[in-house]
Amino acid sequence: MRLEGEHRRSIARTADGKGARILDQRRLPWEIVWTDLRSAADAERAIREMWTRGAPLIGATAAYGLAMALAEDGSDAALEAACHLLAEARPTAVNLRWALGEVAKAVQPLPPAMRGAAAFARADAICDEDVALNRAIGAHGLQLLRDLHARNPSRPLNILTHCNPGWLATVDYGTATAPIYLAKDEGLPVHVWVDETRPRNQGALLTAFELAGHGVPHTVIADNTGGLLMQRGEVDLVIVGTDRVTANGDVCNKIGTYLKALAAHDNGVPFYVALPYTTFDPATATGADVPIEERDPDELAFLTGPAANGAATVRVTASPAYNPAFDVTPARLVTGFITERGLRAASALAF
Repeated sequence: MRLEGEHRRSIARTADGKGARILDQRRLPWEIVWTDLRSAADAERAIREMWTRGAPLIGATAAYGLAMALAEDGSDAALEAACHLLAEARPTAVNLRWALGEVAKAVQPLPPAMRGAAAFARADAICDEDVALNRAIGAHGLQLLRDLHARNPSRPLNILTHCNPGWLATVDYGTATAPIYLAKDEGLPVHVWVDETRPRNQGALLTAFELAGHGVPHTVIADNTGGLLMQRGEVDLVIVGTDRVTANGDVCNKIGTYLKALAAHDNGVPFYVALPYTTFDPATATGADVPIEERDPDELAFLTGPAANGAATVRVTASPAYNPAFDVTPARLVTGFITERGLRAASALAF
């Protein structure tokens, strides 16, 4: 990712190698603040309170959290306790439990004294693997973008996104944004419609911040604008990320994704989901079986932004609020999946 003129990852080890440094996403785009995590409790809080978010990045953060716990105490009891603590931080994204399982698998055969170093090594590898996976997703998606642009070469390719499926949701490149960044680098003319993504505004605050940093033309829109744009023929393609795809191809992603898929289907707009295979959950049969996280209603009832004397928080509704974080898009509405192994249909998304 390009940040402050340098190439940076969204998570890395601290300078002393004993913790993890993350970008505090709650402060973006107004401030760029790096925060050091020094314990499993720090990692759990960062995930639960959304200092860091996005399925792959949650997994990487949890992996480092488990490594920090094992560096302090490598016993089986400490391993079990830290895994339980971190797994409960966010219930919907499958990458979190996958990453914890990968670290646990790497350390279980080892004596307690060796587990901390081995856990950090596996967490480092998870991050490196995520970058390679997302780069491959970008390469496969780039060909899709080339083909679509060739149909109307006289104008930019208009892509609609929802939530933040970018490098801020991964270690680098992002999932749905990876093809967009590669297209921009290649000189392919692209323009992105960025859903604001209420109530946490990950699109308006994070995706727009990313795209601006990479020089990608984009426009922020209200969440309910996408359907109108599709009716007018101003959307060529919808690409979203996902927190979990079930065995039958149902897609669990940020609340509002289902409505975009319905509008795309009604208007003949291709609807693609970008994901690494670590986000595919063959053990869960359908989207109806996925636990949908319900977050604090205050996220919906209040808005926070910059003010003359720092940040200001204002109430935008006086009524009770309901705040589910995700919805499920049925596989029948998905045109295809962009994975590190190439483009896949819902029926072909299997190991």
